[in-house]
Amino acid sequence: MLHVLAQGGMIRHRRDENGRIVEALCFTRDGFVLANTGLSLFNRLRRRGFIGSLNGAPYRITPAGLRAVRAQLDNR
Repeated sequence: MLHVLAQGGMIRHRRDENGRIVEALCFTRDGFVLANTGLSLFNRLRRRGFIGSLNGAPYRITPAGLRAVRAQLDNR
């Protein structure tokens, strides 16, 4: 998921009436939904500070997340 976010993707989230995040979908920069991304992975990345959101905007990768991503051949 971090590689998709490093390439310009985002995570859109949905909250319930209590304000808790109940759904998080990871979108690539081309608009496709990334499969196998659950709420547990989302919470783990957020807890570690690899992703963040400002003023209710979609979650994006943080500088700490960029440092955590290892280089791969498919990265542009």
